[in-house]
Amino acid sequence: METRLLEYFVAAAAESNITRAARQVYAAQSTVSAGIRSLENELGVDLFERVGKPIRLTPAGAALVPEAQAV
Repeated sequence: METRLLEYFVAAAAESNITRAARQVYAAQSTVSAGIRSLENELGVDLFERVGKPIRLTPAGAALVPEAQAV
């Protein structure tokens, strides 16, 4: 698991918006989206509910936030 992907995840969780998260981590929106998808595939769970804006954490995503922040 790459720490960069965790950084994208934490930023998206804090902002509830992929575009704002991308600005926060100085990356393209598509890069952050792809990174989060990659992290979800690696973990085998959805971390966000992507129904409209803002995005919302799933229970698995909410459980991952404190651990990701610690890294």
